[in-house]
Amino acid sequence: MNRNQGEESVGEVPVKVRILLTASFFSALATVGQITIVGKQVYDMTGSELNLGLLGLAEFLPVALLSPFTGPVADRFDRRKVFSLALVAQALTSLLLFLYVASDPSDVFPIFALIALFGVGRAFAMPASRALPIDWAPDDVVERVVALKSVAFQAGIIVGPALFGFIFVAGPAFPYLAAVISYCVANLLLLAVGPSTIRRLGTTGGRQAFRDAKEGLRFIRKSPVLFGAISLDLVAVLLGGAVALLPAIAENRLGVGAVGLGWLRAAVGIGATLVAITLSIKPLKRHIGKSLLSAVSIFGLGTIVLGLATNFVLAFVALMVLSGADAVSVYIRASLVPLATPEEMRGRVLAVEGVFIGASNELGAVESGLTAAAFGIVGAVLFGGFGTLVAVVVWWKFFPALSNVKSFSEVRPPPS
Repeated sequence: MNRNQGEESVGEVPVKVRILLTASFFSALATVGQITIVGKQVYDMTGSELNLGLLGLAEFLPVALLSPFTGPVADRFDRRKVFSLALVAQALTSLLLFLYVASDPSDVFPIFALIALFGVGRAFAMPASRALPIDWAPDDVVERVVALKSVAFQAGIIVGPALFGFIFVAGPAFPYLAAVISYCVANLLLLAVGPSTIRRLGTTGGRQAFRDAKEGLRFIRKSPVLFGAISLDLVAVLLGGAVALLPAIAENRLGVGAVGLGWLRAAVGIGATLVAITLSIKPLKRHIGKSLLSAVSIFGLGTIVLGLATNFVLAFVALMVLSGADAVSVYIRASLVPLATPEEMRGRVLAVEGVFIGASNELGAVESGLTAAAFGIVGAVLFGGFGTLVAVVVWWKFFPALSNVKSFSEVRPPPS
């Protein structure tokens, strides 16, 4: 077994994995906190919901365009070093954002350009950071590590937006400086883990990178369970991407400022973290497929309630509910992928999956921005919520292999 095994007892999460999870927390804190503030800044400068959607497009394009390379890079080089260099790139971009916003700008185009540059670092960080904890975890704690990684990520989602919202009140440029500090802390923790003993394949050229990416796509496509789970997540979040409209919802529907927006964005992390903690203590054992479809249904219903809400508390609760349901979906998908994928292919499969998930999040922001410009904020959110419910019915009918998954123990990589 090609893993970094520590001296911990069977069933315990290794110390190095805990350090990696802490690094993930600081990375998520910086990323989500910064994205929240960028959204508010763009909306304050332009008053356009469409620009919120275009901001999501700027985040997504680097992930989509670079995915043929980022997965193979994570498979062929030390994933710890790849993640570390990506964190450096994100920190430098945050520093450039700090310098630009501190100049009291009136043009949003440089912000879009810097967010696209930030997306390059994020594109390389995603497959490496997601695979690392699984690489270092003994087989008997993989599912627990997946849940704990979700806890670390969601904790960052809670702390980041709330903290950055308060920092924004002190000065609109200061949140980006906080992001720089957070990325540096994450990098120091990552370097403290030490080198990996997992051997990689070495360098790769462009043709080989595309071959590797096609192999990852082919692997997902031939697995109805993986393909069904990933594509359902893509469609649901693509349709239900109301979180991108939170700056507009906070100002026009709820009448709250940066601090209120920060707490609304933190509600997403709070709901998801409560569920993730529950799953880390008591993991799902039965009816995995049906639980996934049920969770996506609740996500759609929560989105509908958010669209109708004119009260801050109701909107806050709706965000907690829909994000908690999404956490169940993420937990199940994040468990299925490593369990159904051989270690040597994990980077490229996670990179392909990252494009799907990145597409659902960032293109969901584009969809929400376009529909909000056409039908208003309420119409856009309701369209997404009802569309998600329709998607569940379709997937239940056309992906029976997914809905029939009873336990994680029956999911294994195909024989080579």
